[in-house]
Amino acid sequence: MANFVFGDVTEIVCQHISGIYRYYPKANESFTIDRGGIRGNDDANQVTSDGQMMSQLNRVRWSIEGPIAVDMISDSEFSSLNVLAASPSMGTWSISNIAGVTYRGIGRPIGDIQLDTNAGTLTLKLAGNRELEKIT
Repeated sequence: MANFVFGDVTEIVCQHISGIYRYYPKANESFTIDRGGIRGNDDANQVTSDGQMMSQLNRVRWSIEGPIAVDMISDSEFSSLNVLAASPSMGTWSISNIAGVTYRGIGRPIGDIQLDTNAGTLTLKLAGNRELEKIT
């Protein structure tokens, strides 16, 4: 029988040539995880004139997105993410979940890095090469 256990992302760690960086997600908030790989394009018009389905397959990168806590006084999260986003080198990211699952992938922060001063968070979005690997 399946054991459906889920919940918080508990820690995100990046090993990069410039150092090791740790980020702590906000508890009881959702993260979206796309492990990457091959996807079939969802287009209702991909059909021949006699009604046969046409299959377009495309590779997508892995990605993860959700809120992390930000210490405005130390500025460590905001400043380190700017360093990682500006670097030509990608880091090795480990994403741990309360259920005991850990994912690993090579990637970088993408998109805006914007602090929400009232929530004390910023939305972290990471994306990277190939697929996000489940290591535990």
